[in-house]
Amino acid sequence: MSKQVKATITNELSARFKDVDGVAVINPRGIDAIKNNQIRRRLHDHGLKMVVVKNTLAKRAVGDGSKIKGFDKLLDGPSAVVFGKASISTIARALLEEKKLLETLELRGIFFDGELYGGDKGVEQVSKLPTREEAIASLLSLILSPGRNLGGIFKGQAGRVAALIKAVEEKAKAAEAAAPAPAADAAAATPAAAAPTA
Repeated sequence: MSKQVKATITNELSARFKDVDGVAVINPRGIDAIKNNQIRRRLHDHGLKMVVVKNTLAKRAVGDGSKIKGFDKLLDGPSAVVFGKASISTIARALLEEKKLLETLELRGIFFDGELYGGDKGVEQVSKLPTREEAIASLLSLILSPGRNLGGIFKGQAGRVAALIKAVEEKAKAAEAAAPAPAADAAAATPAAAAPTA
């Protein structure tokens, strides 16, 4: 391979890895063209890409300011790098799904935030991390729970007050309904008593 071709490939890889926060590396050995295309298609559905790389060029492509500087420790023999805009836990979950479909798939590991998670266990560990959306939902739940609890207390107290008011109101109505009947009897009794004196 000429220097010009190597430089072109290195520049292309640099452009692809520029805004990437984390990557996963798998061993593409033993995956035929049909399975390779199927894997790529399923990864694409998750917003991910898979690129088979030449290790030396991939190492050169990652500059000093890159967020994935140091992932080259996963490059050993034939390597395919999986990356994308999806969260790192999404990448790990997608690879574990692929491992279920193709047991011979070798997961070398995942690199993100300066940390290396090697092998199947490392990928499984990363898959348990929350995605960005899950983390936001969890954070919102924590933020809103005190307000929700306070609202529940107020709602409960308001319900008790409303029940007391209703009970008082019902007693007042019952007393009001009972009060006019004796008054009517008294009014009817008074003219009868006045008649004999006249």
